[in-house]
Amino acid sequence: MTTYLLAGGGTAGHVNPLLATADALRARDPEATVLVLGTAEGIEARLVPARGYELLTIPRLPFPRRPNADALRFPRAWRASVARTRALLREHRVDVVVGFGGYASAPAYRAARAEGIPIAIHEQNAKPGFANRMGAALTPFVGVTFASTRLRHGRVVGMPLRREIADLDVPAARTAARAFFGLDDRRPVLLVTGGSIGAKRLNESVSTEIAVLLGSGWQVLHITGSRAPVTDPQLDGYRLLEYCDRMELALAIADLAVSRAGASTVAELEALGIPAVFVPYAVGNGEQAVNARDAVDAGGAIVVADAAFDPDYVRTELPPLLADRARLAHMAASMASIGHRDGAERMADLVAEALASRSASSAAAQ
Repeated sequence: MTTYLLAGGGTAGHVNPLLATADALRARDPEATVLVLGTAEGIEARLVPARGYELLTIPRLPFPRRPNADALRFPRAWRASVARTRALLREHRVDVVVGFGGYASAPAYRAARAEGIPIAIHEQNAKPGFANRMGAALTPFVGVTFASTRLRHGRVVGMPLRREIADLDVPAARTAARAFFGLDDRRPVLLVTGGSIGAKRLNESVSTEIAVLLGSGWQVLHITGSRAPVTDPQLDGYRLLEYCDRMELALAIADLAVSRAGASTVAELEALGIPAVFVPYAVGNGEQAVNARDAVDAGGAIVVADAAFDPDYVRTELPPLLADRARLAHMAASMASIGHRDGAERMADLVAEALASRSASSAAAQ
């Protein structure tokens, strides 16, 4: 019986593809043991047990960014974390480690290498994180979401998507989805979303000019997120939600999306062939703008800087785009041409390759 250890966490961007891959592995081999390595503080502490997987934890250990007391303590803490992970690998007789980045992945890669256990890696973002850059030097089995990702040994597998998205029959779902949100079957839908937390500039700019957008003959499904709410003007064709727990239905009716450019969001829109206006998050290392690059280069999306996405942009630039149905159809086809719905299956194939490499190495040694 095979035992898989999937390492990663800290954010939903790491945990969701991890869980999608775990589901794919379990579907292929129901008798296998699928374990997850994470931290007690990350979102994985809630999501992993809820999905029915056992979570093993190690201390959260951020890599030091500057010389300070934490940097001085780091080497000892790092050795302890790797030792703890090695003990878990031996205790559970792990056959293969699959990493998704985040705090738990780096110790898992080092521990697996020390124990002679094969490693497979998935990198969600177009701009790889430190843990996966380190891990990619230890294994040839590296999957990436985007073709433009520069990571050693990287090959495109796409984003492992949850089944609700991967299996979504868009034409069949549209009528029921429009009824679910109380929207008209006869008018196209603009989906505006900044993710679960929200995007203040997107929300305020769209809300300020909502009458202009509705006047273009479109409806608007606006998911604000928890930290950037706006007032609902109660206009016909405008549906305002703080949170949507049926995002597959929101995507099923989207004829155009205005959104941030997190890796999962970009991958879902590509997979479903939904054209997009991406407004990358302006804070951080610029990874969202890089995530959107392939879609823009393919002709499926437009990128607008956060500072430029203001009411004037919404008022003057969005209506001509909404009116150009031929352009939107071309953008949709371009998005679909680079999207992958089978990322979880392709990642499971890569894990199988890594696992087979151990058998091949053992046979060669005999």
